[in-house]
Amino acid sequence: MNQKFKITAFLLLSIWGSILAQESWTLDECVTFALEHNLQLNDFKYTNQSNRETYRQSVRNLLPSVNASSSYLINYGRAEDPNTGTFVNLDFYSNNYSLESSIDLFQGFQKINAIKASKLLFKATQEEVLQQKYLLAFRVMQAFYDIQFFEGLVAISKEQLTVSQSNYNLVEKQVELGLKAGADLYEAESLLLTDKLNVTQSNNQLATAKLTLIQEMNLENTSDIEIQKDLEEIATELNSQEMKSDAVYTEAREFIPMIKAQEFRAEAAKKQVAVSRGRLYPSLSFFAGIGTGYFETFRDTLGNTLPFREQFRDNTSQYIGVNLNVPISNGWSARSRVKQSKIEKLRAENNLKTQEQELFQAIQKLVQDYNSLLVELVQSNQKMEAQNLAFTIAQKRYEKGLINALELFTAKNLYASAQNENLQVKLRSEINKSTLDFYRGLPVFNIAAP
Repeated sequence: MNQKFKITAFLLLSIWGSILAQESWTLDECVTFALEHNLQLNDFKYTNQSNRETYRQSVRNLLPSVNASSSYLINYGRAEDPNTGTFVNLDFYSNNYSLESSIDLFQGFQKINAIKASKLLFKATQEEVLQQKYLLAFRVMQAFYDIQFFEGLVAISKEQLTVSQSNYNLVEKQVELGLKAGADLYEAESLLLTDKLNVTQSNNQLATAKLTLIQEMNLENTSDIEIQKDLEEIATELNSQEMKSDAVYTEAREFIPMIKAQEFRAEAAKKQVAVSRGRLYPSLSFFAGIGTGYFETFRDTLGNTLPFREQFRDNTSQYIGVNLNVPISNGWSARSRVKQSKIEKLRAENNLKTQEQELFQAIQKLVQDYNSLLVELVQSNQKMEAQNLAFTIAQKRYEKGLINALELFTAKNLYASAQNENLQVKLRSEINKSTLDFYRGLPVFNIAAP
């Protein structure tokens, strides 16, 4: 019975494993899986969680502080008697208990500005997490289309191999019939082996592309992945209308996470300057407390130490007060911190301008590529059709013995090269279009904003 159960379980696992191996992934599924399993993304999330707690603590810093303390003291030799205030040569012990609370009334608005700064930094890291999600999604998309490209390349090389195999078989029969010399067979075999090598190399490149996608997705326990085959639909939506860099940048400037994050950091730097300036002002705090104690030297008229409960009650004292602290000179450290904060503010503002410049330059490049690809795609289709016709004619002439194997090989390679270029242009067009759609605010990836 146990043996049958093991065999059945093994068969079920094998079937399930084959089903998983044959699963076809869409681009959205790949991106979603990568976002859920990428370990580097977790590090940015942890930073965001840390900044959130820093912000929450900055708010809690407005609350009063409450502290309790207790001490146990043993005096040896000459010491002050807490009962009489005189010095005695007597060993005795005492206990002290206190409860104190304090609250800052004014600190140059340091805490208020610190709350605003920490909130801005928390928002900045939220945007940075979103930015990392988008970057990961683009890396997955690039790896996804790389697989499609190399799958197309494998199909092209196999098509060329089929032609070479047919030509080899034809020459072999012609040699047997005495219609061609043996040297012609060697030429056909050389071309066949070349195409076999091309198929092998294309398969190796495809395996590398699949490994890249698997690693970006952090997909475990597998070395292969199947994706949807939709090459025919690529680049069919491109139109002849040219895009303008300024228009795309204006739309992207409003929502790109890295820009928003740097804006928050620049605003936070301004608040940090205000925090540093607050240290130049006087600070005022209010405090109140209660204390009591037990002393071995507190005795009654008979010389007996008063009980703990009685002393705890009778020795109780209460106090309230205010504390004013006026900074006069601390080695110029407070003013130095103000200067350092101003420098950090300038650095943050400069980083914002740098990010804006890089974004505009990236969009300029994308728009230029888009406008170029509009023309390249049309010309690439025309070139592939022309090379296909030229190869078809060359193949028929070769079969009739009007051209040699080298001329056929040249025509066949030109057609394969045209197919390769056309595939590249299509995939570049799709990636370029998706990227521009993203910068225009269109829903390219299913990624929720914070």
